[in-house]
Amino acid sequence: MTTLAVLAFLVAPIAVVFPLSLSSGELLTLPVPGYSLRWYRDFFTSDQWLLATRNSFVVGIATAFVATSLGTLGALGIFLGRFRGKALLVGILATPMVVPVVVTAAAVYFAFALVGLNNTLTGLVLAHTVLSVPYVLITVLATLQTFDRNLLRAAATLGAPPHVAFLRVVLPSIAPGVATGALFAFATSFDELVVALFVASPAQFTLPRQMFAGLREFLSPTIAAAAVLLIGCSIVLLALNEWVRARATGRALPSATTEQRG
Repeated sequence: MTTLAVLAFLVAPIAVVFPLSLSSGELLTLPVPGYSLRWYRDFFTSDQWLLATRNSFVVGIATAFVATSLGTLGALGIFLGRFRGKALLVGILATPMVVPVVVTAAAVYFAFALVGLNNTLTGLVLAHTVLSVPYVLITVLATLQTFDRNLLRAAATLGAPPHVAFLRVVLPSIAPGVATGALFAFATSFDELVVALFVASPAQFTLPRQMFAGLREFLSPTIAAAAVLLIGCSIVLLALNEWVRARATGRALPSATTEQRG
C-alpha cells in the first residue's frame, strides 16, 4: 500500500500531461473539453518545434560523443595512474554535478563570450559537455573497479601496444559502463534548459527551451504534446540502458561459469 502511494505521488504530476496533450481545446485546462490529436499534428507540422527537436538531437548526440570520450579517458587515467590525491581530483572533476546549474551557465556564458562561442551549436555542445563529463567519469570509474589490471600486463607481455590493449582488452570489459555514461550524457544534454537560455540564440533553440518559450508566450497544448514525446524518449533511454545492462550480465555469467569449470 505504501509503495503504491509513493508510486502515485511520483507519477501523478507526470500523468497529467497525457490528457492535456490530447485536449481538443485551445487552452491548457482540466478537465479537457474533448480529445483530439491536433496538438501532435501541430508539433510535427511546425517548423519551430521540428527545428528545436533537430537541435536537441544534434546537440545531444554530439555531447554524448565528446563527453564519453573525455570521461572514459579521464577515468582510465585516474584508475591506472599512480599519484596522490585521486579522490580530490575526482571531486574537482565532478564539481559541475554539485554546483548550481545557473552558476555554471553564467560562467560558461562569460567564458564563451571571450572566444565567440555564444549563440552557436558548437558552444552549446561544449557547455553541455561540461555538465555531462562527470556522469561519464563516475560511471566508468565504477565499472573499472572490477577490471583486472593483470589483463593489461598479459597484453603487454604478448606484445600488444597500449592502444591495441585499450581497444581489445579494456574497452570490451568496461563497455557497459561506457554505454551507460553515454546515455547519461545524452539525457543530460537533451533535458537541459538553463545553459541553453544563456548560450543559445533563437536559431539554436532546443526542445526544452522551445517549451519554455511556449509556456511564456502561447500556453498552447502543443507544449503538452512535446512533454509526452520527451517522456517517451526518457522511457526509450531507460529501456536501452536496461538492455545494455542485461547484455553485460549475460556475457559475464557464461565467462564466470567457464572460469569455474576451468
